[in-house]
Amino acid sequence: MPSIIIDASKKGLNLNLKELWAYKDLLLTLTYRDLRVRYAQTVLGFLWAGLQPLATLTIFTLVFSRVAKVNTGDIPYPLFALAGMSAWTYFSNVLNGAGSSIVGAQGMISKIYFPRLVIPLSKALGSLVDFGVVFLFLIVLMFWYGVSPGPAFFLFPVFLFLALLSGLAIGIWLSALTVRFRDFQQLVPFVVQLGMYATPVAYPASLVPEQYQFWYFLNPMAGVVEGFRWSLLGGPVPGVMTFVSASVVLVIFISGLYYFRSVEKVMADIV
Repeated sequence: MPSIIIDASKKGLNLNLKELWAYKDLLLTLTYRDLRVRYAQTVLGFLWAGLQPLATLTIFTLVFSRVAKVNTGDIPYPLFALAGMSAWTYFSNVLNGAGSSIVGAQGMISKIYFPRLVIPLSKALGSLVDFGVVFLFLIVLMFWYGVSPGPAFFLFPVFLFLALLSGLAIGIWLSALTVRFRDFQQLVPFVVQLGMYATPVAYPASLVPEQYQFWYFLNPMAGVVEGFRWSLLGGPVPGVMTFVSASVVLVIFISGLYYFRSVEKVMADIV
């Protein structure tokens, strides 16, 4: 482990992202620990990660497909909804995990030094396992309906990364804010639940009136979900509004890093 020199004479914020690589073993250890704790002594194990999305899918199919008659073109509605839900579930898991990660690790933070960003990052890595379970159900459903990915599939990792980045961007903002304002612990689950209906998970973004499209795609996950679904199932090519969502993701992420670093200096004192 390299030595760390803290120089009080240096002004301004230094992201020092290279330091994270020196603590990669701690990152992997925390990720493994979270997974063990989450699924320890459970009968179904990792299958629990897929039960909630499947239950939500059943409700969406009944309400949006059978009652509201949402038109999803040539894509069967259950497949359409599960593709969007897999991206949203990963995003929400990363956001929830990262958002409460600092307060949950106050014992470590108050005793030893390490880059605090390792903690929300470990939540993002651990959530990849849950995503893999949901994605496996999606692959089975694609096989069931005889739908195979097209040439756009090579962009799938890009949209998956944007989903990770979006959840982590908001998560690190919330993790730093929660240190000072514990109200965010109560607010986040409520906002995540409402956010799913403000994102094209259960319906296509084309249903949003044109005059509201720009404001709608300021939601960082709106373009990510549309692009994620397109890369797997095909359909209309995402428009320029997808880039609006991606730009919002980057702005939130970069600003979140700087805010997190500014709070990091006093985390051990106020957590």
